[in-house]
Amino acid sequence: MLYIIRHGKTDWNIRHKLQGRTDIPLNEEGRAMAEKAREEYRDTHFDICYCSPLVRAKETAEILLRGREVPVIYDGRLMEMCFGSYEGIENSFAIPDCPINVFFKAPEQYTTPVEGAESMEELFARTGAFLEEVVQPQLAQGKDVLIVGHGAMNSSIVCQVKGLPLSQFWSAGIENCKLMRL
Repeated sequence: MLYIIRHGKTDWNIRHKLQGRTDIPLNEEGRAMAEKAREEYRDTHFDICYCSPLVRAKETAEILLRGREVPVIYDGRLMEMCFGSYEGIENSFAIPDCPINVFFKAPEQYTTPVEGAESMEELFARTGAFLEEVVQPQLAQGKDVLIVGHGAMNSSIVCQVKGLPLSQFWSAGIENCKLMRL
């Protein structure tokens, strides 16, 4: 079985700042969310965990799996989508015609990434390769696989596993520290 979970909250989540690949740690609320998830999902079996190398995901995985003998493997293909020059922008929806908002409001129309950002094609290529090269062989062996990641990166996995179109990119509602079974 494949499971995914998004990291706990950070100060940037609370301030509505776009994180992307900026390496922001969990805040106290995020750590508490991960602790709550650890308790809530303590009986869910995982053979292996693959995790983004960004600190907010690493902290979440460490807390979630504390006390278990589940190996955690970090893979750069699980990093959050790069938002280029818009990383760190606060409350983008309050900025009229902010080009990054297309990604959140109509992802199927996000065809030209903002300056320095990753395209949807690049995101799907790297997460698709990860699914094909790493996850599928594990699932074929009957393993229970956990991925600890991020909102957009996890959404790309959901779309690929479920065969969803880009227009439904955000339909899974990737909440912080909520386990999804795919």
